[in-house]
Amino acid sequence: MHWLNAVLLCLVLTVTVGCEQKPKQATPPPTPAYSVLNKSISELRSDLDAGKVTAVELVEAYAKRIEQMDDQGPTFRAVISLNPDAKTIAAQLDAERKNSGIRSPLHGIPIMLKDNIDTADKMPTTAGSLALKNHFAQNDSTVAKKLREAGAIILGKANLSEWANFRSSLSTSGWSAIEGFTRYPFDPLRNTCGSSSGSAVVVAMSFAAAAIGTETDGSIVCPSGMQSLVGVKPTVGLVSRAGIIPIAESQDTAGPMTRTVEDAILIMSVIAGSDGRDPATKQADVFKAQYRSSLRVDALNNTRIGVLRFALPSHPEVKAQFEKALTTLQENGAKLIDIESVDGLDQIYHDEFQVLLSEFHDGINRYLADTDPTQVSTRSLSDLIAFNEATPAELQYFHQDLFKQAVDAPAIDSKEYQQARVQAQKKAGPEGIDKLLREHHLDALVAITNGPSWMTDTVNGDHYTGGASTLPAVAGYPHITVPLGSVRDLPIGLSFIGTAWSESPLLAIAYAFEQKMPARVLAPDPDMPLSPTDNTIQ
Repeated sequence: MHWLNAVLLCLVLTVTVGCEQKPKQATPPPTPAYSVLNKSISELRSDLDAGKVTAVELVEAYAKRIEQMDDQGPTFRAVISLNPDAKTIAAQLDAERKNSGIRSPLHGIPIMLKDNIDTADKMPTTAGSLALKNHFAQNDSTVAKKLREAGAIILGKANLSEWANFRSSLSTSGWSAIEGFTRYPFDPLRNTCGSSSGSAVVVAMSFAAAAIGTETDGSIVCPSGMQSLVGVKPTVGLVSRAGIIPIAESQDTAGPMTRTVEDAILIMSVIAGSDGRDPATKQADVFKAQYRSSLRVDALNNTRIGVLRFALPSHPEVKAQFEKALTTLQENGAKLIDIESVDGLDQIYHDEFQVLLSEFHDGINRYLADTDPTQVSTRSLSDLIAFNEATPAELQYFHQDLFKQAVDAPAIDSKEYQQARVQAQKKAGPEGIDKLLREHHLDALVAITNGPSWMTDTVNGDHYTGGASTLPAVAGYPHITVPLGSVRDLPIGLSFIGTAWSESPLLAIAYAFEQKMPARVLAPDPDMPLSPTDNTIQ
């Protein structure tokens, strides 16, 4: 009867829990969405190669973060426009990867451009100004063209200090009439620095893998330093300016803003080179190096580095961080030589300003004259001044004294302009940086990039707290910043400066320092709205 009992028991169990039946399979949890948070280009490349993510999924992930944190939620206002075709482009690049391989290490990587860089697509190029809100470029800038050819995805356009911060002597970095104030991730009451403000926040907040900024004097390195990023201001003429809204042809350049030196090298390897549209790049192909050879951990060994003490902010905690960096350089084989002053700095500042006024007037007139008149009614700098006077939103925080001074500045064929330009570049370059390097037998110069971020002030404008951007900017020489930790949770950067075309050794020094003293500070990832800077800054 044991068999009967077994059958009866089975019947009972079948009714209650089932007899000799496989347990019901639980529904597997959904696969978590791919996280782009704080991912470097190198990490994204590895995951793309391994099939862990697709370019389409990267575009979707970044777009979701932008929607949740830039358009809504904290509203960083770092992004002016998104490329409506980005997902389609990503799908094409995914298919290309599968069928024929990748074009470059940037294949399928979403990158943001500062919104003074032309793109021939469905995104306007505005410089942050309402005068250009309907300006759609007819041709890609050379930078955009090279990135597309390398397989990068131009995800969108980043906010900026309007007109690259060349409109008012009392301007506040990070503001444009198009998008408003770019919020500083580390403290919304403080400033992002500029003018590549949105480009820096885009990278710090993981709205894109990297960004392209532009610099005339400090506009890549300062916001990079304040957002704990790597920023590269190349030699003027290494990267084409064709299709970039100008300030000054003698100092303007585009450059990468990234999480790591390696990421910056990947981008520099793509965007550097000669271009018939920009005569200044005539020698670029000669000097364009295989920058990946700069990834040497031992690059500090047996180097001689000049310490620019005169550019050091007075803040004691900044000084302490700087000393830590100098100790790291020495411990890894660098010989340090203190430099207490540079001759003629005041004259350099004076001449630079005169040059910028004259070149801006000439350059902006030429750029505006080349736009589509059905889209852009302002055809000259004088037209822009009149437009701003008639548009209250443009003048709500500061005015346009620099525009007015530029209109009255000497023409670029004048003796006054020519003399100021030659004198400024000579004192900053051959008699400045080059003289220091030669007399002290140096490989590079080192300085603090920036002091801690200042409180945003719409009355008095920016309150710069130190830095060494002017010498390499006026000379047209390279300047690289890497993270140097923080002061009271506000990031600062460390600068390496060299002679013309010395990007490769500078990148090697920067990479070695980054590896020996990793000091990047991650931006907080808030899930609550940030308080506005004040009731008027929205």
